[in-house]
Amino acid sequence: MAQRFKTGEKAPENGTYEFVGLVNESNENANAEEEKNIELSSGDTFPPSQSNKDAAYWEKSN
Repeated sequence: MAQRFKTGEKAPENGTYEFVGLVNESNENANAEEEKNIELSSGDTFPPSQSNKDAAYWEKSN
């Protein structure tokens, strides 16, 4: 299982991270397809869901 990161945590390394769900699971499919991947550098803060600004979970995809 891949390591999961939450909104507000710092990225451990550079890379592409994929949206895997909301912390509050009420709107699980709220993000549009083009919002499901983000590029972060080491030390960047994981953002909330772009569509609704809710706390989200992210996993490294590459």
